[in-house]
Amino acid sequence: MPKRSAETIATSPEAVASHLAASHYLADESLATAVFLAIRLGKPLLLEGSPGVGKTEAAKAIAELLGRDLVRLQCYEGIDAAHALYEWNYQRQLLAIRHAGEHEVDIYDDRFLIARPLLQVLKAPEKRVLLVDEIDRSDHEFEALLLEFLSDFQISIPERGTIRAKAQPIVILTSNRTRELAEALRRRCVYHWITYPDAEREAEIIMLRAGDVAEATARAVASAVHDIRARPLAKPPGIAEAIEWANAATILEQGGTPWPEAFRRAIGVLIKDEEDLSYIAPELGRIVEEALA
Repeated sequence: MPKRSAETIATSPEAVASHLAASHYLADESLATAVFLAIRLGKPLLLEGSPGVGKTEAAKAIAELLGRDLVRLQCYEGIDAAHALYEWNYQRQLLAIRHAGEHEVDIYDDRFLIARPLLQVLKAPEKRVLLVDEIDRSDHEFEALLLEFLSDFQISIPERGTIRAKAQPIVILTSNRTRELAEALRRRCVYHWITYPDAEREAEIIMLRAGDVAEATARAVASAVHDIRARPLAKPPGIAEAIEWANAATILEQGGTPWPEAFRRAIGVLIKDEEDLSYIAPELGRIVEEALA
């Protein structure tokens, strides 16, 4: 897809929603408005919600509609500056000192600097979309490392000074809310909470994202998944799992497995926890039959 400026895309929330739909992502009015405001205000976008509601896919769709590279920083427990911002290539520095002999060598030259995702985005000559995925998996110390970047799109390297963005990136952070994020981080962002779509919207998403799934199948899957999510499961299925279930059941049906047996056999692509599977299995036949009715 050709590169397009954010300003030409974000003319209104409705325009943003339309462009996202063209990238196979259906955004409701509130999400489209949050994306619109984040782009127009030049602020990071913080998306929170349960796992599987489409937070990461939203970032991918934004990058696609802009025709921009997506740089993804996957957060995890223990992530630090060396993995997210930058680090020095110590081995190369030592070799340079050895080979220099009595001559001076600048061991903090750019050739010794290893750029991690945040620095890569700042040094890029063109605008990038940065996804800081599952920020809640990191700790508060890591959040503090991000504050300068989120406020001013720059980072300070003691040996080099301040490095500012050549082209201001579009930054999207996601959180499953496994812990509370610091207020300092929240204040720097446009915030939006993403919920699961209603059954009608989820059926539309399935028809948009799945391959050869019939409308009746998509609506049955959406109805059944909403019923299943209402139960006390350890890991409720996300939208991606609903799409996979629709695809898997369709493949089985095309191979000769009748409805609703195709749904039952494909349940492993929807429910991926043994206890949840044991809980749902006795009710699955009734759930599917009601969804198909």
